[in-house]
Amino acid sequence: MRNISDIIEGYLKQVLELSEQEHIEIKRSELADKFQCVPSQINYVINTRFTAERGYLVESKRGGGGYIRILRVEIHSKAALIDDMMAQVGDAVTQQAVEHMVYRLIDEEIITKREAKLILAAIDRSTLALPLPLRDQVRAYIVKAMFITLKYDNK
Repeated sequence: MRNISDIIEGYLKQVLELSEQEHIEIKRSELADKFQCVPSQINYVINTRFTAERGYLVESKRGGGGYIRILRVEIHSKAALIDDMMAQVGDAVTQQAVEHMVYRLIDEEIITKREAKLILAAIDRSTLALPLPLRDQVRAYIVKAMFITLKYDNK
């Protein structure tokens, strides 16, 4: 059974997909009413499921007439997306940031769910049983090597 966060995420993605514009604008309170949850639940979904690593830009305006605007960032090419992700990785990267990037690669159909599981297993904090910041640095090297392989893969 899916939890409320998954349901809200799925709804927003569907609205975005069906929208004739490049973005959607929602009111936090109206969405909370629709799903019978608190507005902070909407904030949680927006902040964790609609990140730059996952290919979204989010603008928020607070106040009585406030809204949340969600824009799906379109990729120009597989190589451009991977280059952008490699730049985001830098010299060190957290597990959560890589997870978001992997979900984006699935969404863009660049990798399969099985490949995603392999990547996530390799970069998991339990696999890389090292102290910080060394763990995040080693994770960055591993992820960059995988991304380079994806970029130049000739399937």
